[in-house]
Amino acid sequence: MSLPDPADLLPRMARALTDHLHERRIEAPRFIGIHSGGVWVAQALLEALGSDAPLGTLDVSFYRDDFTRKGLHPQVRPSALPFEVEDQHLVLIDDVLMSGRTVRAALNELFDYGRPASVTLVCLLDLDDRELPIRPDVVGAGLSLAAGERVKLLGPAPLRLERQALASAS
Repeated sequence: MSLPDPADLLPRMARALTDHLHERRIEAPRFIGIHSGGVWVAQALLEALGSDAPLGTLDVSFYRDDFTRKGLHPQVRPSALPFEVEDQHLVLIDDVLMSGRTVRAALNELFDYGRPASVTLVCLLDLDDRELPIRPDVVGAGLSLAAGERVKLLGPAPLRLERQALASAS
């Protein structure tokens, strides 16, 4: 099965997000991308929305629950939120939702900045391989992978998805 083209998914995601925000009466959301693929998707989504809203970025490395097992990734970047989180409606954007652990880490970090009024989760792909009860409000596509497969978003432009085989432990 071939992987979807992000360029085909983004206009549909923009419409679905616009509808979701309208239904919830959210007029001035704050956009946040999870480093790095979520930031790329967020930038493309803002472009598809025709929005010049500021974009916050999160690097959740220190908030991951597997930090002690995996250690620190060599390319950790500081998070940057150019707006207040307290009482704001946030749109949290990630590239691939799999276990839910990255989103959990992002929520933990966001709450260190303040208590948002709401958080809408947007994901380019949902692999539906959840370990935590986290579901996106807006998703580009759902995808099932064979055991030992992963999907990686390449970018920032053009965005494209690549199927990868996990290295087997010998």
